[in-house]
Amino acid sequence: MTIQLPDSGGALRAYEPRQEPLAVTSGTPFTSRTVFSAAHVVADPFADTSPDSAAAVDWDATLAFRRHLWSHGLGVAEAMDTAQRGMGLDWAGAAELIRRSAAEARAVGGRIACGVGTDQLTGPASLADVRAAYEEQLALVEASGAQAILMASRALAAVAKGPEDYLEVYGHLLRQATEPVVLHWLGPMFDPALEGYWGSSDLDAATGTFLDVIAAHPDKVDGIKVSLLEARREIDIRRRLPQGVRCYTGDDFNYPELIAGDEQGFSHALLGIFDPLGPLAAEAVRVLDTGNTAGFRELLDPTVELSRHLFQTPTRFYKTGVVFLAWLAGHQTHFTMVGGLQSARSLPHFARAYELADGLGLFPDPKLAEERMRNLLALYGVTQ
Repeated sequence: MTIQLPDSGGALRAYEPRQEPLAVTSGTPFTSRTVFSAAHVVADPFADTSPDSAAAVDWDATLAFRRHLWSHGLGVAEAMDTAQRGMGLDWAGAAELIRRSAAEARAVGGRIACGVGTDQLTGPASLADVRAAYEEQLALVEASGAQAILMASRALAAVAKGPEDYLEVYGHLLRQATEPVVLHWLGPMFDPALEGYWGSSDLDAATGTFLDVIAAHPDKVDGIKVSLLEARREIDIRRRLPQGVRCYTGDDFNYPELIAGDEQGFSHALLGIFDPLGPLAAEAVRVLDTGNTAGFRELLDPTVELSRHLFQTPTRFYKTGVVFLAWLAGHQTHFTMVGGLQSARSLPHFARAYELADGLGLFPDPKLAEERMRNLLALYGVTQ
């Protein structure tokens, strides 16, 4: 049977859903790459909330999804952009998410790293306020037993007068960190408030400051996550890192080539797209572990079209597509998001996401995914 899907021009077209999911196997831990999936949160659909309310989270479903990722060998990057940090999930909610997920990771032996930011600051702030906010969050993450990811700060971007302020704040934090951290450079396509991060809108100058921070404290930096959607820039940064500092790609447009690498090195991964791609991504990395780069690319290259679709402009709304696919895949019983963000993409966008994901065999139960897609279409007034 076919399903009628709307295209971007408003016309309906017939699509024949896949009957069987892609066959993937679990296996041993990865040996060639360290791979994290940034994970979404599942909203409580029965909470009486508004977009201005604190997030109401379905903790059971949220933690179950993390167990799903761990079961395939992936690490979880927690309380990051994908978890709607700063777009529906405030610091109080993020702190609870970190505590619960870190405890779950200990219980199942899963790898976890958690975002450290300054989002408890809700008004004008000084550099001292920024440092104190970072310190509070760093202390909580370290107390939870998770690795820390120092995320880019909207408050720091607003108050910093130049590169020297970034060098001072990050240097202060790295000296305090108990264990090596991951530094995260999130570009303005993901968050417009981060324009000019590292003290300049000139990416060459910003890159220089970023590398200066790392060079001053290489023993305190496990790695960097670069989310600029520019493969050549990531490769350039990767080649300039001190010995022993890893590059975790955050490039949801070019990840297969960056993870595969070249004769001078490769990137590890910390990606939002690995939330919906989890089992397939894990299968691909296990193929790469055997030295079969071509087989890795054969599995992962076809997923790029879906990723580019989900992360299309305005990129910050990619979380809507991620949660939509989690619902179709049966990881949650509803398509509701904290902050009401399920309304951030159009029906044609959802239809194309469904078609691409189904074509890849991402849905464990294709019939369930088709039924849920039909229900959504009916809600929008599309009759079959």
